[in-house]
Amino acid sequence: MGKTAALTVAGAIALGPALHQAAAQDAATALPEVTVTASRTGTGIVGANNSVITAEEIARSPAATLQDILAREPGIQTWSLYGGVNGAGTSVDLRGFGATGASNTLVLVNGRRLTDIDLAGVDLSAIPRDSIERIEITRGNSGAVLYGDSAVGGVINIVTKSGVGLPSSARVEGMVGSFRQWEGAVSANAAKGPWSTSVYANAFDSDGYRVNNQLRQRNAVGDLRYSVEEGSAYFNISADDQHIGLPGARLVDPSIGVNQLVTDRRGATTPTAFADKQGVNLTLGATRNVVDGIEVIVDGGIRIKEQSSESVLSGYASADDRTLTTASFTPRFVSRRDIMGLPSKVTAGFDFYAAGLDADRGALLSDPPVHRYSVDQKSYGVYWQQTVTVLPTTDFSYGARIQETTVSARDVFDATAPGGMFDVQGMALDKTDPQYALHAGVEHRLNDVFTVFGRVARSFRTPNVDERVGQGYPTNFDLKTQTSKDAEAGIRVTWGRLSSQTSVYVMDLTDELMFSPDTFSNVNLDPTRRRGVESQATYRLTDTVRLLGGFAYTHATFREGPNEGNDVPLVSRWTGTAGVSWDAWHKWLTVDLVARFVGERRMDNDQRNVQPMIPAHTLVDVRLGGQVDRFFWSFAVQNLFDEQYYDYAAASSSVLGRYNAYPQPGRTYQLRAGMTF
Repeated sequence: MGKTAALTVAGAIALGPALHQAAAQDAATALPEVTVTASRTGTGIVGANNSVITAEEIARSPAATLQDILAREPGIQTWSLYGGVNGAGTSVDLRGFGATGASNTLVLVNGRRLTDIDLAGVDLSAIPRDSIERIEITRGNSGAVLYGDSAVGGVINIVTKSGVGLPSSARVEGMVGSFRQWEGAVSANAAKGPWSTSVYANAFDSDGYRVNNQLRQRNAVGDLRYSVEEGSAYFNISADDQHIGLPGARLVDPSIGVNQLVTDRRGATTPTAFADKQGVNLTLGATRNVVDGIEVIVDGGIRIKEQSSESVLSGYASADDRTLTTASFTPRFVSRRDIMGLPSKVTAGFDFYAAGLDADRGALLSDPPVHRYSVDQKSYGVYWQQTVTVLPTTDFSYGARIQETTVSARDVFDATAPGGMFDVQGMALDKTDPQYALHAGVEHRLNDVFTVFGRVARSFRTPNVDERVGQGYPTNFDLKTQTSKDAEAGIRVTWGRLSSQTSVYVMDLTDELMFSPDTFSNVNLDPTRRRGVESQATYRLTDTVRLLGGFAYTHATFREGPNEGNDVPLVSRWTGTAGVSWDAWHKWLTVDLVARFVGERRMDNDQRNVQPMIPAHTLVDVRLGGQVDRFFWSFAVQNLFDEQYYDYAAASSSVLGRYNAYPQPGRTYQLRAGMTF
């Protein structure tokens, strides 16, 4: 791949001036614009399947959560625990990783990693919806060059609003809904001269769909910037506080005549279990235009996340109390200078991340811990990605990252603590793992209507701390790094009122990380494969009516070993979305409707594919809204036809037909109103 990329670029540089000397000025506009402080990809990676969800689409969506908004995008699947209250406990999975989807989908906020080195995944309920300017989605593993570890299924970058260039304003909003939900949200932005600031905060409470399903969530985001022609400086702070009840699963076992999905769908198996989380995130950075076309960005940050949970089930108690601290330093530069007359964009830099986890595990939070885990992980990465317009109609991109990760893990074991009698101490680990990522992509505009694109890439995922700690006996700190190789090709169509994109891909993985129900620990699997098709389109039927739709075929299978040919659990082969947006009466009345289909999928732990399937379901959400002067309102119904469904279940590894399911709510309502100043 490296030789091919080098020869291609060398040939393009040698032949380019002769091929398009007269068109150089027009070609300079072919490269996508880039907002360096919010994203390293600009409008997307050349050759990849990219899409954007705008702030207007987020505001008009009838979906109740950010995860549900993302789930309408082809290639993205979700599954929920705890009744899915406000999206808490909902995992987002790009391109079919099932239970480990959260660890294989890299989530960023303003171009900075939000995905941590633990298994908790990113809690999108901690981000106020009104603070989001747009969501950039890059499918596939090409984002690994720019962002590193965990970008195997793809990258989701959430870009938040700032007050730069905006008049001073404020907004207040309130919501009430099913299960005694309520939310209050406030936001404000102001600017004077080179200074600008913005603040977003919200508070959410709900009793939840099930017993012991209450949620209390508090979030705040603040941004301060100084912007002049030569550069800028910025400071961003966010904080969140969450308490959620954990009702547990509903048991289904026909052999003993139990089906709690029918007899007690809203009950709780663990009526006293709970989880608490508090977090704070600080980012400080500056940009500088050193010469014409070259910008340097230097930023760093620190993120602290404290979590505790406790559960008692059938007399067995388990508790976890942990603090995860992540510090980062990520200097880089962006060059938009021609190379031998060819328009070029280079993004290159250095990433340093240092994460430390201190976790106590035992019976109850009030008891002495059985295990005191200490895991320190540091990664050092350098990367270079370049896009060259080799012809007025053709862009070529290539890039590489070299990264080294060091891990040190220790377990202080107390056999005398409650629950420690039959446990053992985990073996210490000190390990250094060098890895690399590659990307090569091309886009060619056949004419004003059709654009073809394609790419090949390599990426990697280092085992996270929860996978190393696991739940088995003994603890298996020493796991191999997962790697993947992708190939993808597609076409984009822009024809009058129609805009569409379709791509096909294949992804081969080695040493994929997954939980094994046989050993009750995380293991490296035999080689696996994903292949699929993703398609989406929008059509503006009239000036006031817009249609949207999309589908994905995702086939995730084991390609070697005892489960060869079997489906990877928790991945639906077929998913699809259809919707309509109608400006019924100017801005005073708008109507938005979205229907989402999720096909059947294998239950978690069912690598042998012998247990029942999680049934397919179709959800229809509708929203009416409007704005009159400074006042706005909306009324939304989720799951309009009251579908009784669940999207996550864990199968028994020993009893055929027995499984634990997590039921989701039926029809729910939300009424919102507010005003701007």
